Amino acid sequence: MLSRKIKNYRWIILALLVSATTINYLDRQILGLLKPTLEVEFSWSETDFAFLVMAFTGAYAIGLISWGWFIDRIGTKPGYIISVATWSIMGMLHAVARTVTGFGLARIGLGLTESGNVPAGMKTIAEWFPRKERALATGLFNSGTSLGIILALIIVPWILSIYGWHQVFIITGSIGFIWLLVWIYVYDVPSKHKRLSEEEYNYIHEGQKLDPEAELEVVKIKWVKLFTFPQTWAFITGKILLDPIYWFFMFWLPSYFASTFKLNMANLSPELMIIYTMTIAGSIGGGYFSSWLIKRGWPTLKARKTALFIFAIMELTVLSAQFATNAWMVVGILSFTLAVHQAWSTNVFTLVVDLFPKQAVSSVTGIGAMSGAVGGMLFPLLVGYILDSYKAAGNLIGGYNLLFIICGLTYLVAWVIIHLLTRKSDIVSLNELLESKSE
Repeated sequence: MLSRKIKNYRWIILALLVSATTINYLDRQILGLLKPTLEVEFSWSETDFAFLVMAFTGAYAIGLISWGWFIDRIGTKPGYIISVATWSIMGMLHAVARTVTGFGLARIGLGLTESGNVPAGMKTIAEWFPRKERALATGLFNSGTSLGIILALIIVPWILSIYGWHQVFIITGSIGFIWLLVWIYVYDVPSKHKRLSEEEYNYIHEGQKLDPEAELEVVKIKWVKLFTFPQTWAFITGKILLDPIYWFFMFWLPSYFASTFKLNMANLSPELMIIYTMTIAGSIGGGYFSSWLIKRGWPTLKARKTALFIFAIMELTVLSAQFATNAWMVVGILSFTLAVHQAWSTNVFTLVVDLFPKQAVSSVTGIGAMSGAVGGMLFPLLVGYILDSYKAAGNLIGGYNLLFIICGLTYLVAWVIIHLLTRKSDIVSLNELLESKSE
């Protein structure tokens, strides 16, 4: 019996990518939400918590570059299966930790395994979406980061108040196994998918050379060669300078509101809910905006960089947070700036699928995202040092204000570097990257 063809099947695939990213960020956000509880139970300092963040991000960096290489060789379906299964197990193992070292080991395991989501997701988008829809698809994919945080804000306080912090890790970690069952049943590459119509297959490959065998071919990418292209370094710049900022807000924002405005993380936080909900609009809106420019006839790269420049200017708004006089003013400022960050992030990610063939997307994504994780590993050391120093001086709020200034100015610096690196850039051809097929 032939399988029934489903119209617009690519959006079902995208829904799976969004849900995977939601689960991914749910699992990693839990420690930040439990920080006020765990720092009392285990007497953590800000530097102790910075060590835990560094442990996760260091492992995440190693994992990203490894998963990018791995997924380009085995494919997105098995790659996602292995990644989601292992990160779900590692998330649950947090429940048995009792010391900073124990939590550190659990965070290392989670970082190594969760890092498969980004390269697998971006490679899937390159496989399933035409060029003109990739920014929007990336924006929706990226919105899962915010959905995961929002979901964590809803369910973590509830589980914590009823069952305790151990069960928070166990219950949330088990969700990934449900996703796996759906992924195994639903996913395959377009050329092999029995539910994909010929019309949609042609639409996905619009403007591309139709070669079904190329989707199945295992290729060897010259990794050293990737670092010779300015396009690679433009993506690395966008990630290494800006990813640490989002990680800072993800891990320290609950603590900021708890210490500055006495927010009780045992209860649902409308302040954080509003902030992270707005980031969803930023993810989708950022992808839509640059895609809209392209549809109006703008060259693809010019549209992406124009969008990035506008977002970098808008990010300067975060500098005004130091002058806010109450929590809701800060909520308004951070809602806007974090939404703009996600708009920026969406367009930086889309640069990869714009400038590289899909056989190399996972590898380049892994390299760039690894660079972002390295920045995310080092930045917490500065954060911990600044906050502990200001706390010792009795002015913790001043420490956060300094960090807001650093965050706001970094976007313009990153844009200038990206612009200089891509002034004469073109799409990298597959032939420029391949090693000998006989190897």
